[in-house]
Amino acid sequence: MKAIIPVAGAGTKLRPFTYTQPKPLIPVAGKPIIAFILDQMIEAGIRDFIFVIGYLGDKVREYLDEHYPGINRHYVQQNDRQGLGQAVFSCAPLIDPGEEVLIHLGDTIVDIDLHVLLNSRHHTLAIRKVSDPRSFGVVELDEEGKIRKLVEKPQIPKSNLALVGLYFIKNFDALRDALEYNISHNLRTRGEFHLTDGLMQMIQRGQSFETMEVKNWFDCGKKEQLLITNAIMLARREDLKTAPACNNCIVIPPVIIGEGCDIRNSIIGPNVTIGEGAKLEHTILRDAIVGNFTILDSIILQNSIIGNDAVIRGRAESYNIGDNTEIEL
Repeated sequence: MKAIIPVAGAGTKLRPFTYTQPKPLIPVAGKPIIAFILDQMIEAGIRDFIFVIGYLGDKVREYLDEHYPGINRHYVQQNDRQGLGQAVFSCAPLIDPGEEVLIHLGDTIVDIDLHVLLNSRHHTLAIRKVSDPRSFGVVELDEEGKIRKLVEKPQIPKSNLALVGLYFIKNFDALRDALEYNISHNLRTRGEFHLTDGLMQMIQRGQSFETMEVKNWFDCGKKEQLLITNAIMLARREDLKTAPACNNCIVIPPVIIGEGCDIRNSIIGPNVTIGEGAKLEHTILRDAIVGNFTILDSIILQNSIIGNDAVIRGRAESYNIGDNTEIEL
């Protein structure tokens, strides 16, 4: 069995953070997004991985080669990005005939029992009910609960069941043939070859599918959701119940402070991840992710993502404030 993890996207919704950092390597609760995915798969017994790389792919490769030397790694370069369907199809030469495949998007963290998923009798799609499914692939079920239709980002959704970016394919040959048909006949949706359309082609050919609802789904493609995910993952770590020490500071857990940081005269937390070698002084910081070797001085920040090697300096003020005065800064 092999796992396909597409990580070729440019992460435009997280710019400017992703101009120099690929989205799967953005830190959440002390480790990159892709590490959550890999650790979960390795625990389930998967050892063979195919990574579809593109934008800043050299950084993804360097991280994986350094931190996951024990897995079998293959890299497929997707320079001309024409959709997730094309990305998955490009992995076909590396997959044995009839082999099972688990596809997991590289910017999504999912709470699911992979052992149960990998023992499914049929192809299985992980789903989650959402309030606004227009930004996702959507699953439509019939009266018996069987998949009737899959639609990519429908303008008028007929279901609130969203595909969460995790797909278990019992026989990759069937998916490969479906994707090859769509690509050879130029069957695109909004200009791209979507995996959703390939899966729908499989259904039309009589392939049997099941759905499995996930417990939680963290789509880390936007700033707001990334910060929420950071807070949730920090809260899950038992080792963060006590505050880490720093010089003349107040630290409100949960907080992760990377190695080599110099933090003085500041209030940090809750829900803060700080990378290695950061320097903070006279700073108030909560609900934030701060990159490696960043400098923050005399600043108040919340609900913020700060990249690596950034410098933000505020200014000290002196006031004489009279009675009944209100000031907003």
